[in-house]
Amino acid sequence: MRKPLLAALALVLAACGTAESEPAGLNVNLGPDQNRVTAAKDDKIAAKVPEKFRAKGELVIGGSAGTAPPLRFYATDDKTVIGVETDVAVLVAGVLGLKPRLEVASWENLFVGLDSGSFDVGLSNITVTEARKEKYDFATYRLDTLAFEAKKGGTWKVKEPKDVAGKVIAVTSGTNQEKILVDWSTQNVAAGLKATDIKYFQNSSDYYLALQSGRIDAYLGPNPTSAYHAATSGQTEVIGNFSGGASVQGKIAVTTKKDNGLIAPVQEALNQLIANGKYAEVLKRWGLSDEAVPTSELNPVGLPKS
Repeated sequence: MRKPLLAALALVLAACGTAESEPAGLNVNLGPDQNRVTAAKDDKIAAKVPEKFRAKGELVIGGSAGTAPPLRFYATDDKTVIGVETDVAVLVAGVLGLKPRLEVASWENLFVGLDSGSFDVGLSNITVTEARKEKYDFATYRLDTLAFEAKKGGTWKVKEPKDVAGKVIAVTSGTNQEKILVDWSTQNVAAGLKATDIKYFQNSSDYYLALQSGRIDAYLGPNPTSAYHAATSGQTEVIGNFSGGASVQGKIAVTTKKDNGLIAPVQEALNQLIANGKYAEVLKRWGLSDEAVPTSELNPVGLPKS
């Protein structure tokens, strides 16, 4: 359904996961008491967790919380982290027989925490890339879909790179979508078109404020957040969405420091959760069923370096 785009920039963007189709009719609990879907310990899989993690008795899960629903964000008490990423994390920890400890970091510090060992795993809409595979291991659990979100009621649509020429578009620094937007702008300039004016925001409240005030024309980010926000706010709309991949389908994955021994049991846990339906239950809860993967892959081909 989602065809790679970056390697063939003239192709029309795939029309999938629209604001109307994905989150419509959701009635999500945004309070701190989540009653999350849980999973029982699997002794065989848990035994494969390295002793240093088993001895702690907990799985320290890093992720950002500055994004909008339904990924990883704060509940109505402004302190409890909730979202599909936390639900998947809790499921995986359950199968591994470990208590989940959900920690919050900025996007940049998430990887610093993985490098230092402060975080055992990262679950924060992290895309598998060839560059990241040099430092980290991955177990996939969702497809990577991106979206352009703009104020509702306009006629501008993003169907190919030239559509962003001369536009003011926000992204989060250090993300795959930033790289895509930079590449598009560079190609447009080489073709004699105007560069894209790229703005950087770390928090959803900041880029939505900029969008409503007209300081930016659009925000490029994860499709789940844009689709959810458009459907629930009534102020914005998705004007173009597509696979986050280039020559490969982009995939979101649980991330660990390379060779720390955790990724294999994490992958087994994910595949068990896929098989028993708990994974599907969580994705359905957050309106992300169309981003499900049939199986978790270990260190698959990632987005290319260039």
